[in-house]
Amino acid sequence: MDVLRNRRILLIDDTPSIHEDFRKILTPPPAEDGALDGLEALLFGAAPKPMQQAFELDSAYGGQEGLAKLCQALEQDRPYALAFVDMRMPQGWDGVQTIEHLWQADQRLQVVVCTAYSDYSWEELLERLQGHDRLLILKKPFDNIEVQQMASTLTSKWQMTARAELQMHHLEQLVEQRTSDLQRTSSALRQEIDERKQLEIQLVQSEKLASLGQLAAGVAHEINNPIGFVSSNLGSLAGYLGQLEQMLGAYRQSEEAIAAPEIRKRLQSLRESIDLEFLREDMPLLIKESKEGIGRVEQIVKDLKNFSRVDSDQQWQLANLHQGIDSTLNIVANEIKYKADVIKHYQELPEIECLPSQLNQVVMNLVVNAAQAMGEERGTITLSTGVEGEQVWLEVSDSGCGIDPQHLQKIFDPFFTTKPVGQGTGLGLSLSYGIVKKHGGQISVRSQPGSGTTFRLELPIRQRREPVPDTAA
Repeated sequence: MDVLRNRRILLIDDTPSIHEDFRKILTPPPAEDGALDGLEALLFGAAPKPMQQAFELDSAYGGQEGLAKLCQALEQDRPYALAFVDMRMPQGWDGVQTIEHLWQADQRLQVVVCTAYSDYSWEELLERLQGHDRLLILKKPFDNIEVQQMASTLTSKWQMTARAELQMHHLEQLVEQRTSDLQRTSSALRQEIDERKQLEIQLVQSEKLASLGQLAAGVAHEINNPIGFVSSNLGSLAGYLGQLEQMLGAYRQSEEAIAAPEIRKRLQSLRESIDLEFLREDMPLLIKESKEGIGRVEQIVKDLKNFSRVDSDQQWQLANLHQGIDSTLNIVANEIKYKADVIKHYQELPEIECLPSQLNQVVMNLVVNAAQAMGEERGTITLSTGVEGEQVWLEVSDSGCGIDPQHLQKIFDPFFTTKPVGQGTGLGLSLSYGIVKKHGGQISVRSQPGSGTTFRLELPIRQRREPVPDTAA
């Protein structure tokens, strides 16, 4: 049905003669009207009047029947534009009740109340029905022209209302479409901005790592030289001390052969004043501890060079993940030694194809974050590794404060941090996420507030290579 040309009318009245009168007024025989118009054009030479679209009139003899027909028409997508409703219908609903039910089913229906009595005042009708823009009164006995004008005007009004609603719906769809387009454009622009920021951050980080690598190489070269001769000197000193110990033993044995008692007494007094026995016991320990300290410095320099090795040419290489983890732990030992104990659960791993210094950066971020999550009491940081299929995995768990559920979805976003101002940039986990994704891996987190947090890294053992195109084909 064309809803913009709706001439359907429903008459609800319990008097059959009223239905006959309305049918004569609203649906006259088209042939008779056409013949009169043609005769008028022939006699007076006037142009024939355009044929006015006829009304389609349905009848109901009670309110319940009228509502049933209205609902059936709506189901068939053939709604009524107008209803003439008698006010007094002794059987069933009166006119007001009928109109209330009709409008509950179809709010666009135009209504004319037909009445010869003053059962309700106009003010009472409007207040009860709240239909100022959809309700008119037709007093009985009614005039034919008045009925025709009401029918024509109100059906036209219904059609204009339907057209306006259709246009409004079309405009709403356009607005929704434009809004959706703007949202998509804004989202794409925001994503591009975020990606640019991420690339800029990674570029800055790469430059920092490159500078750190150059610095580490220079520092290692400068430190290794003095460490080398200090270590060599300590070795020589240990040997000399052994020889002196032999001489002291010989002198001690020869002391009994000295004839002069005053000389023996002076030697004994000197031995007691310098506590010779303590010196003989303590000097080897001091040399041993010094050599261990030099070894520690050598290991730190070695780990610093390993941690800061710059993959500037972006060449993937096979590396031992455990070695990288241990080097990183050695570098950040001062950050965690007063806050947590480190527990390692290593399984045997194959060498993985990676950019080692970047993975070291990820491990450092996770371990430092774990240490900073500890409360006043000393906690634990557990590092576990394993193999699953073609991947290796690493879990960094802590017994710290945990992460609120509302923050879990944001922790990998750039610049997002829950740390106080000045204590975090919000870039560590974002960079770690980018590095893991660059390796074709996955990083996930699970946390329980008050019970700690676990970050899990899954990395491929070998990097996937894009297939080389078959040039011959």
